Amino acid sequence: MDVPRPAFKCFDDDGRLKRSGTVWTASAHIITAVIGSGVLSLAWAIGQLGWIAGPTVMLLFSFVTYYSSTLLSDCYRTGDPVSGKRNYTYMDAVRSILGGFRFKICGLIQYLNLFGITVGYTIAASISMMAIKRSNCFHESGGKNPCHMSSNPYMIMFGVTEILLSQIKDFDQIWWLSIVAAIMSFTYSAIGLALGIIQVAANGVVKGSLTGISIGAVTQTEKIWRTFQALGDIAFAYSYSVVLIEIQDTVRSPPAESKTMKIATRISIAVTTTFYMLCGCMGYAAFGDAAPGNLLTGFGFYNPFWLLDVANAAIVVHLVGAYQVFAQPIFAFIEKQAAARFPDSDLVTKEYEIRIPGIRSPYKVNVFRAVYRSGFVVLTTVISMLMPFFNDVVGILGALGFWPLTVYFPVEMYIRQRKVERWSMKWVCLQMLSCGCLMITLVAGVGSIAGVMLDLKVYKPFKTTY
Repeated sequence: MDVPRPAFKCFDDDGRLKRSGTVWTASAHIITAVIGSGVLSLAWAIGQLGWIAGPTVMLLFSFVTYYSSTLLSDCYRTGDPVSGKRNYTYMDAVRSILGGFRFKICGLIQYLNLFGITVGYTIAASISMMAIKRSNCFHESGGKNPCHMSSNPYMIMFGVTEILLSQIKDFDQIWWLSIVAAIMSFTYSAIGLALGIIQVAANGVVKGSLTGISIGAVTQTEKIWRTFQALGDIAFAYSYSVVLIEIQDTVRSPPAESKTMKIATRISIAVTTTFYMLCGCMGYAAFGDAAPGNLLTGFGFYNPFWLLDVANAAIVVHLVGAYQVFAQPIFAFIEKQAAARFPDSDLVTKEYEIRIPGIRSPYKVNVFRAVYRSGFVVLTTVISMLMPFFNDVVGILGALGFWPLTVYFPVEMYIRQRKVERWSMKWVCLQMLSCGCLMITLVAGVGSIAGVMLDLKVYKPFKTTY
């Protein structure tokens, strides 16, 4: 039976409900995806590079991110940019355009990156929980008690919370989660910026130097490693390429989705870079060479301490949900593979119903899902307790994701999609960009790993106190 003509107006060319996203909704999604815990380490990163190189490097990363995002937006449709087959996720685009071996490599890198982010979020959340406890302890004792404490109980507390939340299937799809995350991330970022401005005013002078932390405060070798690591921290703050295609999939057409997305990317990167510049530069101006790895822990026990408590509580709330957003794709992948390999196993496929008082529908439990997800959270918690180094982990994550996910795959997909001729001027320029970013990723990774090794020399596993 023919479908009445008006019914076609409700669906797009792929049979899905009509997309309604605009430049402004896409910009809001990008800003929400970009601005997160990465902002907390920017003052430290600028502190390693100085007033000249710090802002320059940040602008460079913003330009590279913007340019690679415009290339990636042209890969939303395979073939024709207006009527070609849609790719709903980053991985769909890689599989459709590049396929084969590179698709598998991309998947491995992406899942490693997601795993690393859950470790980083566990560390960041525990630091913020400790900051709240220490701040209240310090003020209750009138400043007499230094309130030293271990981070381990807070990591365990965060881990237990994530074990419970991980049992909720498709937790990352809850509609209000993104709204809460956006509110929380802007709350703690804005408080960090405001406190930086207040601290500069209180100091009566802008701290810092043209070349960053001086040799003497650190050794020459440490200065080199820290400079490299700072690149990774800044790269992490800008990472959002893996969700760009998914955001583009919410945009209506006409005009072509790529055209709308390029405008949205320009707006959102401009807003994000301005905000990052303010946060990073004000933090460095407030603390100079002593700029902390986590901006909000650097204000110590200053008044108004309740404002710091609000900011750190916002970080914890944000990261509790964000952990699940990044962990759920790993859960889904492993469970899908297990179901395909052991289709007749009750352990993997059978679900048991548990009646919970006060809740109408029963809760469905799958043994494999419960054990695997709990084990995953325990593993990330133990690794966090072994290496509770926020800056080092952020640097490694930035290095791991920057070149392959932000630059290499978008460049290669664009070349294949647009049939850019090998050894043409455009091809050479794109390859030079990719090679340059590969070098940045390598030195950032080496610097961050060196930072971990240096920290491990003075750190006893499971015995870190602040």
